Amino acid sequence: MSASNRAGQPLASLSRYGLILALIAVFSFFSAAAPTFLTTGNLQSILVNNFTLLAIISIAMTLAVSAGGIDLSVGTAVDFASFALVSLVLAGKPVLLALLAALLAGALVGAFNAILISAIGVSPFLATLGTLFIGRSIQQLLTNGGNPVYLPPTGVPDGFHFLGHGTIAGIPVPLLIAAAVVAGAALLFSLTRFGRVVLSIGVQPSVVRYSGIGLGRHVAVTFILAGTVAAIAGIILTSTVTVYIPSSGNAFLLNAIGATFIGTTFSPFGRPNVAGTILGVLLLSIVANGLLLTGLNFYWQQVGTGSLIFAVLAFSFINRKAVGA
Repeated sequence: MSASNRAGQPLASLSRYGLILALIAVFSFFSAAAPTFLTTGNLQSILVNNFTLLAIISIAMTLAVSAGGIDLSVGTAVDFASFALVSLVLAGKPVLLALLAALLAGALVGAFNAILISAIGVSPFLATLGTLFIGRSIQQLLTNGGNPVYLPPTGVPDGFHFLGHGTIAGIPVPLLIAAAVVAGAALLFSLTRFGRVVLSIGVQPSVVRYSGIGLGRHVAVTFILAGTVAAIAGIILTSTVTVYIPSSGNAFLLNAIGATFIGTTFSPFGRPNVAGTILGVLLLSIVANGLLLTGLNFYWQQVGTGSLIFAVLAFSFINRKAVGA
């Protein structure tokens, strides 16, 4: 082994595990800076209130990015699922039917993206950006200018309430659902042919195309799946707050993008991966909670989060460049 290779190995390890080091650093910092940070109640709040929804939406984003694209309409899928769920529950329909309709609403958002990208040839960025704008306008039209749609406290079915506030063996149901989504995505990429093809599309789409594999079909299914996964977040959000607020899903968009690309630093090849994405979500969740506990102005919180994303990505880039050299 050459001296340059021996020198590059520690740098490669440092590049890959820089995300874990950042996670340990921010956790240690807020443990010292905020006296209530390490309390059981606050740690549970991080997982349930900060982590759960962002983790699910970030998995949807990871699916799209793994296929070499991006999905700016994950928030639209969240909102459409929320609207379908609230509308059917208000109409007195069974909770199971409302849940299926919510998943279908998210899938339809993904299908619209799939048509634009796979059938027409629009780039994923422009296609999903257009879907975001169209979805926002539709929501304004459906709600008379963006008015929230509330569920009456006495009219919420037990099954609906259980999704947002129930527990199983002491573990909150939303957190269990998020864990199932994460595990499902990990298995999809590691054990299925479909997952391996999607990852290959993200790296070398021309090779996939010339090998006779249906590239367009796989991309289309990926975006439909991303919309469906985002719809799960819409279901949890609505069952937790019992209200539909137009365009509320877009509040998660930038953090989902940030978590996904932070997660690429955990891959030795700089590719999207489920484990890295979840670590990125956990990092952003801890930072959001810690900055809130320190009493920092909301706008400075955004500066702090953005600076952290930049620092992690820059650290990884510098180290990978050193390894390459």
